[in-house]
Amino acid sequence: MELNILTICYLIGSITFILGLKMLSNPATARKGNLIAAVGMGFAIAGTIFLYQTKSGEGLHNYPWIFGGLLIGTIVGFLAAKKVKMTAMPEMVSLFNGMGGACAGLISVIEFGRVSEEIASGVSIHGKLITIFLGVIIGSVSFAGSIIAWGKLNGKVKDFSFGGQQILNTIMLFIMVCIAGYLVFNLNLANTFLFYVVLAGALVYGIMFVLPIGGADMPVVISLLNSFTGVAAACGGFLYNNKVMLTGGILVGAAGTLLTILMCKAMNRSLLNVLIGSFGGNKAGGAAQQDAGGSYKEINVSDASMVMAYANRVAIVPGYGLAVAQAQHICHELEKLLDEKGVEVIYAIHPVAGRMPGHMNVLLAEADVSYDKLLEMEDANDLFKTTDVVLILGANDVVNPAAKNDPASPIYGMPILEVELAKTVIVNKRSMKPGYAGIENALFYQPKTSMLFGDAKGVLQQLVSEIKSL
Repeated sequence: MELNILTICYLIGSITFILGLKMLSNPATARKGNLIAAVGMGFAIAGTIFLYQTKSGEGLHNYPWIFGGLLIGTIVGFLAAKKVKMTAMPEMVSLFNGMGGACAGLISVIEFGRVSEEIASGVSIHGKLITIFLGVIIGSVSFAGSIIAWGKLNGKVKDFSFGGQQILNTIMLFIMVCIAGYLVFNLNLANTFLFYVVLAGALVYGIMFVLPIGGADMPVVISLLNSFTGVAAACGGFLYNNKVMLTGGILVGAAGTLLTILMCKAMNRSLLNVLIGSFGGNKAGGAAQQDAGGSYKEINVSDASMVMAYANRVAIVPGYGLAVAQAQHICHELEKLLDEKGVEVIYAIHPVAGRMPGHMNVLLAEADVSYDKLLEMEDANDLFKTTDVVLILGANDVVNPAAKNDPASPIYGMPILEVELAKTVIVNKRSMKPGYAGIENALFYQPKTSMLFGDAKGVLQQLVSEIKSL
């Protein structure tokens, strides 16, 4: 009877995971989907703690350790999520993802420690060993890579690469796989130390894997590492014959893989190119800036407010600068003010804007921006030709026309928001420094573009004041 109840708990958990993931695909239902999946996870955890039994009929023990870990994890997770700023959300996601990879890897380490008993008894454990090695390699790579990604996102870790690094990484991975394959069929008590060689190699590989990848590709890397964590968790589900853990891992792995593919498509780059390209170096924008003579023009707040207040359609392009300034709420106020004056306001969202997938969507949803105003890149590009004003708030690489007309640019071929098609382009930046990818933006030097310098929040507050007085 207890086993049936546990199965029902796992079934509820699996169904809620699927429903939650489905609801996460729409901003209007994402928060509810997250809560539904969390409730399902609660059922699965409670069922495992109180109803799980081994083959010998024993249940779990050491409840003080179990509930102590749950309590500490809950408090740390709650406080971290409560206090994190929207600008720091990508690194928090990367850090949490790394913790998931570490847990999955530790499961494999613990289970390998029990293998010696099965070796002595002569039990065939080839299948179990394959799962253990998959879990420890993928989980360790995800953990180490996510920690480096976290460091890169908060500026504590710089890009690092050297000649032949990708070849060295490939050799390291090949050696790990060969050692793991050898141990699967030739493991004995004398060579178990090689398992820890594989573990150390996976950790080093995870670091070397992410170190050379530049800032502009970090959203793709985060998504890829997330899928790694899911696969590693699924391996833990196999080891413990835990259906809900297996289902959750497969869902995370599949969703992360699909998202990675979609983001690569949005950048018009293959995943292999992302991983070996070391994209993000300090390359200039190329010929477009030189042709423009390197000159740009400024616009003041008064003129910018006048242009926007008497426009028919204004498109706002949010970028990381908006998040840094915590200006999403005042941006929504500007949108409502323009709406009252009969101006149609839309938001143009690039798939890789910000520092993680969906960063801008989450940012604007926090300010209660209507979901139907958030247009994806293709839909926004169709409207730019009939848009009077485009207001760019901290975005850089996703509006860089070098992606279309400069073959020498490292972002050449990446689909962008074609803001230059609008009648007027106003760019709000703190300075003329290049964006996260370290690439100059030729858009800033085009005749129809005007620069509005300053902190995004302060500039938007001034725009609101000016428009109110018109």
